[in-house]
Amino acid sequence: MGVDIPALNEWFALNQRPLPWRDPSCSPWGVMVSEVMLQQTPVARVEPVWHDWITRWPTPSDLARSSQADAVGAWGRLGYPRRAMRLYQAARILHSEHGGAVPRELAALLALPGIGDYTARAIRTFAFGIPEPVVDINVRRVMARAHVGEGDAGPARISADRETVWEVLKPLDAQAQVSGAKALMELGAVTCTARSPQCAVCPIRESCAWRAAGYPPYRGKKAPTQARFEGSDRQVRGIILRELRGNDTPVPEEFLTTLWHDATQFHRALESLLADGLAARTEGGIALAS
Repeated sequence: MGVDIPALNEWFALNQRPLPWRDPSCSPWGVMVSEVMLQQTPVARVEPVWHDWITRWPTPSDLARSSQADAVGAWGRLGYPRRAMRLYQAARILHSEHGGAVPRELAALLALPGIGDYTARAIRTFAFGIPEPVVDINVRRVMARAHVGEGDAGPARISADRETVWEVLKPLDAQAQVSGAKALMELGAVTCTARSPQCAVCPIRESCAWRAAGYPPYRGKKAPTQARFEGSDRQVRGIILRELRGNDTPVPEEFLTTLWHDATQFHRALESLLADGLAARTEGGIALAS
């Protein structure tokens, strides 16, 4: 029982979604942008913004010569706009310290703003073909079910999760390891989903430990759930940023306060945007930070 990576790779070769950042012509920068955008954001929302972004800034140096306000503005409604700010900051570092190129070295990637362990390893694998145990929530779910026999992965354990994935990839050659890393993620995203797994068409159903055990319900610790968006400070921040993105000139603070019914929450959200460096106070009002 376990994860049959060769069978999974065969399935992936025939069934993978034709995502633009998977195209062989996609640059390492394009892969990096996609990975940052895909953090907590669905593919369907990312794809059109990614196309616009790469058309406008095809290299890190192109973005570095622009402004942070332009980056945040182009981020649109992807959410978590600090990612746009950090991607802009990373582009400036790539331009000034790496010759405008995305580095291959793990330590160099981890040193960039907004690039954590998962994203750095994903860039190495998906952009440069360097085998890495790339572990996101989809991969953790597949491994928990097929390899361990549990219905859910529970709370993340970064080192242990990475070691478990590497355990199934390590026996293969480098090319199969890279394909396997992609295939594990794809299977969790489209087939071995959280609520409605399509076990009847799963390419590794014959070797799945969860299936062999009779699909027992998960009784372990639950992963923490994300706070509700409606009525949250995140929602208010998004409303403010949307208004700022739609104006070429600073917006009077008095007008912005009319966008939300709770004045205390509005000011808390606004102050957090100012503290994060996403917005700035000017003589004419509030504007995206440049």
